[in-house]
Amino acid sequence: MSLAIAYSRAQAGLDAPLVTVEAHLSNGLPAFSIVGLPETAVKESRERVRGALLNCHFEFPARRITVNLAPADLPKEGGRFDLAIALGILAASGQISSPALRAYEFASELALSGKVRSIRGVLPAALQTAKAGRSLVVAEENAPEAALVSTVEVLAVSHLLEICQHLRGESRLTPFTPNPLKVVADKRGDIADIRGQYHAKRALEVAAAGAHNLLMIGPPGTGKTMLASRLPGILPEMAEAEALESATVQSISSQGFNSSRWRQRPFRTPHHTASGVALVGGGGQPRPGEVSLAHHGVLFLDELPEFERRVLEVLREPLESGRIVISRAAQQAEFPARVQLVAAMNPCPCGYLGDSKGRCRCTIEQVQRYRARISGPLLDRIDIQIEVPPVPLHQLRTESESRMETSCQVRTRVEAARERQLARFGQPNSRLGNREVEQICRLGEKNYQLLERALEQLGLSARAYHRILKVARTIADLEGSETIRTPHLSEAIGYRRLDRSLAKS
Repeated sequence: MSLAIAYSRAQAGLDAPLVTVEAHLSNGLPAFSIVGLPETAVKESRERVRGALLNCHFEFPARRITVNLAPADLPKEGGRFDLAIALGILAASGQISSPALRAYEFASELALSGKVRSIRGVLPAALQTAKAGRSLVVAEENAPEAALVSTVEVLAVSHLLEICQHLRGESRLTPFTPNPLKVVADKRGDIADIRGQYHAKRALEVAAAGAHNLLMIGPPGTGKTMLASRLPGILPEMAEAEALESATVQSISSQGFNSSRWRQRPFRTPHHTASGVALVGGGGQPRPGEVSLAHHGVLFLDELPEFERRVLEVLREPLESGRIVISRAAQQAEFPARVQLVAAMNPCPCGYLGDSKGRCRCTIEQVQRYRARISGPLLDRIDIQIEVPPVPLHQLRTESESRMETSCQVRTRVEAARERQLARFGQPNSRLGNREVEQICRLGEKNYQLLERALEQLGLSARAYHRILKVARTIADLEGSETIRTPHLSEAIGYRRLDRSLAKS
């Protein structure tokens, strides 16, 4: 038979559309052409496939070879189609059985020696292969990642000859059986390492319990970065579905999936020179940015005002919607971006505004320009805004160990509060809609008057009104209270006292 069909998967954002690899041999002068909108790396597979077949002592047909990658209007990139193309040519030339290819999908690059190499984006391909009811053939390095999808049969191969012997029935491959992935303890430090800063630790606990965004303001050396790095350690463990979503985003990134980070909350810390594309993603073939790589985890922006204002503004939509849609002339890609934003900044350009030793020499105009780099709409999306003052030296030396709670102790309270929220609406308080907030955040008349006075004095928006109620509900959940009481509401209002001053000072 001079026509054979094999199946593979392209990569389009988080999707892995099916690609039908059609290999046809015809009479004429020997030639090898690949059609179907291939980019350079795909076109170069002609040489990789030719070298692999010859070095594996297969006959390379001295005929006109045409390989069509359908659908023709879907852009194809990378070396992920090499194995499917090679097997299609072998089947079309009668060296392996063509019907045997129908039950499999192939996603691997080939070396000139015939060795099978790993690729990016195997996890989305495995998800789609499982839905199609076929088995997935990948390189041995990709097998543990593909096997995260329990409903797909994975065949791990290291060489072209192995899969050919399997398809011929000479030496059958056994489905890959992964070792259970262990959840490795987070090694980013314990919250007990931080001396003092009880108010900041309390705010961190509230933020973790309700998945609230957090802004810390204070002079250099007060522990803002240490506090932020401890947040993943007090967050609840990722659910299986969350871990799979996070791993899928990592799989298509340039860094790839790291099994040692399985079920660990991502903690991304882009430098303040990062561009808007680096934060939200983009490119000719759209790739996820930092906000998507932090999906179900923490995005920490240190030195917040040092980011370009235009760059910070691109975060407004994903913080609200939890997703990123990147549109290009040829295609559109959507990436998840359900992150918890944690930011840190100094109170002024020199960092020492309000210092008791009078070290600050910044003028009022300099402070205003510095703080104005953060827009009001972005501040509205940050639920908790706190000051992190210097820790007295005597506290660094004499703090009682009884007051130094570990991350494990704090996480126990956070998990209990989060369970109450999930049992209520299936999501953390920070993601509740306005109707749900009105339903579970009812206040007494006295508390309504307290909230109205706070909104009027601070000049807060309607969005801030609902966010104060969400934070108050989280504080009540931490205490196991069914209703929001005055101390809960007062604490929530206290966490918003800086946002308007930052915009107007």
